Amino acid sequence: MDAVSAVWRQESARIVAGLARMTGDVGLAEEFAQDALVAALETWPRDGAPDNPGAWLMTTAKRRALDHLRRDRRHERAIRELRPEQPGQDERPGDDVLRLMFVSSHPVLPAEERTALTLRLLGGLTTAEIARAFLVREAVVAGRLARARRTLAEEGVPFELPRGAELAGRLASVLEVIYLIFNEGYSATAGDDLTRPALALEALRLGRLLAGLAPAEAEVHGLVALMEIQQSRSAARTGPSGEPVRLHEQDRARWDRQLIARGFASMLRAREAGGGLGPYVLQAAIAVCHAQAPSAADTDWTQIATLYDALIRLAPSPVVRLNRAVAVGMAAGPEAGLALVDSLLSDPALRDYHPLPAVHGDLLARAGRDAEAATAFERAAALTRNAAERAFLLARAARHRADGPRDAAALGETTDRFLARDDLDAGTIRSYGQTLRRLRLDLGAATPLAEITAALVARVFAAAWGTAAPRTWNRHRAAVRSFSVWAGLDDLSAGLDRKHDDRTPRPAVDDRALAALWRHPSPRERALWRLVHESGAPAAAVLALDVEDLDLPARRAAAIVWGDGAAALLEELVADRTGGPLFLADRRPAPARRPDPADLCPRTGRRRLSYERAEYLFKLASGGYTLSQLAASARRSAPAPRTAAR
Repeated sequence: MDAVSAVWRQESARIVAGLARMTGDVGLAEEFAQDALVAALETWPRDGAPDNPGAWLMTTAKRRALDHLRRDRRHERAIRELRPEQPGQDERPGDDVLRLMFVSSHPVLPAEERTALTLRLLGGLTTAEIARAFLVREAVVAGRLARARRTLAEEGVPFELPRGAELAGRLASVLEVIYLIFNEGYSATAGDDLTRPALALEALRLGRLLAGLAPAEAEVHGLVALMEIQQSRSAARTGPSGEPVRLHEQDRARWDRQLIARGFASMLRAREAGGGLGPYVLQAAIAVCHAQAPSAADTDWTQIATLYDALIRLAPSPVVRLNRAVAVGMAAGPEAGLALVDSLLSDPALRDYHPLPAVHGDLLARAGRDAEAATAFERAAALTRNAAERAFLLARAARHRADGPRDAAALGETTDRFLARDDLDAGTIRSYGQTLRRLRLDLGAATPLAEITAALVARVFAAAWGTAAPRTWNRHRAAVRSFSVWAGLDDLSAGLDRKHDDRTPRPAVDDRALAALWRHPSPRERALWRLVHESGAPAAAVLALDVEDLDLPARRAAAIVWGDGAAALLEELVADRTGGPLFLADRRPAPARRPDPADLCPRTGRRRLSYERAEYLFKLASGGYTLSQLAASARRSAPAPRTAAR
C-alpha cells in the first residue's frame, strides 16, 4: 500500500496530464487515472510491483480510456490519439504536466477550488488528505472539486498552453495557487499547529517542478527562491511548546543554510531570465535581505522598506502596505510605522486580518503605549483561528495589560448585560448582537467604556459596513444608539449619519443562474433556495419555519406553499426530525452565545440558520444576487400566486 501511494504521488500528475491532453476532459482523465490506481492496489500486493510502476499505471489508464471511448464512436479521433505515440518536434515530455498546471489553476475558478484541484491533480492528494490539510470537512473539498471540474467543462477550458499576452495572466494564477498552498503550510490559518510542513513542502515541489518546465520565467524562479528562504526558517519559528517565535527573536543558527543557498541560486536564475522585476522576485529580494543579515540588529530595514516601495507600485494591496509599515517602523521608529498603520485600520479589506492588530500592538508596545497595545493584541487573538497563535497573542496582551483590579466597566461585559435583558426578543438580540460583537472585536472586549468614543465607533463602521446598503448601515447605527442610551453613555453614533435608502429595485435572478443554483452540492442550500423561489415568500419567513410547521403532503406551512422541486428536497432535509428549526447552522453555538431555546434543534444542538449567513452563502453561490431577488424571480415567473389564502 505504501509503495503504491509513493508511486502515485510521484506519477499521478504526468498520468492525468497525458490523458487530459488526449481526451480533452480533465474530469474524465482523472477518472481513468483513478481506475489505474485501483487496479494497482488490487494487483501489486498480490503479484509484486512492476519494474516500471509509472509506465504500468499509464498503460493501464490508457486501456481504461480506450475501452470507454470505443463505446462511443463519436470519439474515433480521440481513440487514435490514445495509441502509442512519440512527442512531436515542438513537444517536450513535461508539456502535458505544464498544461495541467494551467488548467487546474485557471482564473475562471475561485481560489479555493483552484487550490483543491491543483493538490488533487498535481499533488496526487486524496480528498480526505486535502480536507485534513485545510481543516475542513471532506464533503467541502469534494464539493469544491466537483464544482471546479464542472466549471472547466461548462466554460470549455482547452487543455493547452496559453500563448502571447494571455500567458502572463495565466502564469500569475498558477503562481498564486502555489503560494497559497505554501502559505497555508508555512503559517496555518486554523487549527492547533502553527505550521503544516507537508503542505509547505508540497508547494515547494510544485514550484520547483514549474521552474523546470518554464525555465525562462523569472517570476517562477522568484517564487521558488521566496519559498525556499522562508522555509529555511521553519525550525526556528516555534519554541519548545509550539509557541511562535518572531523573526527578530529567532535563533539564526537553526536556519537551514542549504535551503538558503538554494534560494540564492533560484534568485540568480531569476536574474538570468531577465525582464522587469515582478512581485515574487521583489518579495524574494526582501527575504534575501533577512537571510544575509548575521543578526536581527544587522538587518537592512531601509533597503527592505525601499523594496516594499517598489512592490507597492506593482501590487498595491493593503497587505503589502501593512508589511511596508512594519519595515518603516523598524527603520525609522515605531511612530513612523504607526502613522502608516493608522491609515489601514479603517480599510474594509483588512477588517478580519489578524496580522493588522498584531502589528499595531507591536508598534504601540515599542512606543510605550502598553494599554493600547494590550487591546490590539486581544483583538488579534480574537480574529485568528490558529490556537497556537491565539495563545501567543493573549500572552503578549497580558504582559502589557496593567496589573491590579480594574473597577471601570469594560465593553465586553457591558454588551453581555445589554443583550441579556428580558425585554429584547430573539430577533432583536440577533440583530443587536451582530453589531455589538463587531464593536467588541474591533475595539477590544476589555476596553473600558470610558475610553470608547464616537470617533472610534465611526472607524469600525467605515471598515465593517462602509459599503453596506443603507438599510444595513442604519440597522447597525440604531443598535449603537440603543446601546448608548441603555449604558448611559454619550451618543456613540454621533459620527454616523443616517443613510437615505434610494435603491431602485434590483433584477430577479436570471434563468442561467437559477439552473446553476439547482446543481449546488449542499441539500440544505438547495432546499432553502427552492422553497424561497417556488413560494415567493420572504427568506426571513422561510428561515423562521420549524419542522413541526410543515405539512409535507399538502406542500405548505402556514401561508407558504411550494412545488415539486422543494417537496423532494424538504423530505430529505427533514428526514426523521420531528421538531426544531427547519434550516440549521453548520455548527453548535459557542457557550458564550447561547440562543433562544426555540432556535436550537433538540436532536443536534445546532442553532437556526441566520438570515445573514444564508444571505452570504447565496451571494457566494449565485455570483452576487440576494435572497430578495430570488423571491422576486418567483413572483416574476409564477403563473399564479404561490401563497395560500389565509
